[in-house]
Amino acid sequence: MPLHTQPWRFAAAVCHRRAGKTVACINQLLKGALTCDKPDPRFAYIAPTFTQAKDVAWEYLKRYAEPLFDYGGQANESELRVDLPNKGRVRLYGAENFDRLRGIYLDGVVLDEYATMDPRIWEVVRPALSDRQGWCIWIGTPKGHNAFYDVWQRAQTEDQWFALKLQASKTGLLPESELVQARKDLTPEQYEQEYECSFEAAVIGSYFGREMEQAEKDARVARVPYDDSMLVHTAWDLGIGDSTVIWFVQRVGAEWRFIDCLEGSGVGLDWYVAELQKRRYNYGQHVFPHDVAVKELTTGKSRQEVLERLGIQVTIAPKLRIEDGIQSVRNILKMAWFDRDKCGRGVEALKLYRREFDEKLKTFKTNPLHDWTSHFADAMRYAAIGVTGSNDVWHGVYTVQVPTGYIA
Repeated sequence: MPLHTQPWRFAAAVCHRRAGKTVACINQLLKGALTCDKPDPRFAYIAPTFTQAKDVAWEYLKRYAEPLFDYGGQANESELRVDLPNKGRVRLYGAENFDRLRGIYLDGVVLDEYATMDPRIWEVVRPALSDRQGWCIWIGTPKGHNAFYDVWQRAQTEDQWFALKLQASKTGLLPESELVQARKDLTPEQYEQEYECSFEAAVIGSYFGREMEQAEKDARVARVPYDDSMLVHTAWDLGIGDSTVIWFVQRVGAEWRFIDCLEGSGVGLDWYVAELQKRRYNYGQHVFPHDVAVKELTTGKSRQEVLERLGIQVTIAPKLRIEDGIQSVRNILKMAWFDRDKCGRGVEALKLYRREFDEKLKTFKTNPLHDWTSHFADAMRYAAIGVTGSNDVWHGVYTVQVPTGYIA
């Protein structure tokens, strides 16, 4: 009720499983669309994927809007959209293609399970709210210290914000007998995250959660300066139609020093090469996945050929099973350092990279979930299995003034 009745513009609701947060927010969207005093109100519910939006929220939206259908409202199945008698509209979206939201306006929006979204979606959603001063609700369960955690922190301290936490031990929404059984069925970390809304619990299903947590405890996520006496190796995950990620690493003894990380999308290989040149590092290996050598049908050339024409000497990583590559990453993370500022987004991605969850069987699959985090994890995997240089010293060209009479 406080979410529905208290004044706020931005709200964060951290809720245990089956607390009713989706039902509450669907009704808040309908309420907003019916009472908005602006012409053609537009409201949106956004889930991590379009399929999730349909599975989680579509039936709720139709159910609670159904009384309005007798007065001119209607549901559009193909667009997951409900049109209301006052020309208001509530529509469901997926966050996987958030660039498609550019150009629309919104009077209110719900971001569901924000912890598993690419946080760059806010860069698109926020401007959509500006001219009509729309509102936003972030909802979900915690998954470590990520963008959702940052939103939760803001909601507790800033004006015009509202914070709501619903823990299963306090709401009384689930029977105590169910909570007792859940504690038996889940690990302590799983229970704390899913039922007690803990941001401190390790991300469930995470491949590298423990290693990254240990790196932070050891203060290995810190300022990691570039050492110009050592070579910098790069490891690439080449996206087609989505993100490309490059890790920059220096090998010093047993240490792996990740000094930089680059992410881009919608640009050509020449853009990435130009970005490497801007950094003015002394480069060693440039490691790529094996498909860099595959020729494209349209051009008849491989990306390896294009890169080498641009001055990048390509090293192709060994073709291993994903499971073996993941274990290789675990091994190097024990000795890894990350620059907090330049690699911050990559660090969060490695924390969140996790197994795909089967909603029907209620168990984790053997394969990784493909989302924004997987580009960083794949590039890290190529670094772990493909970068072979160790104790690499840069042998540059030096000019030395030799006094007369000396033999250089």
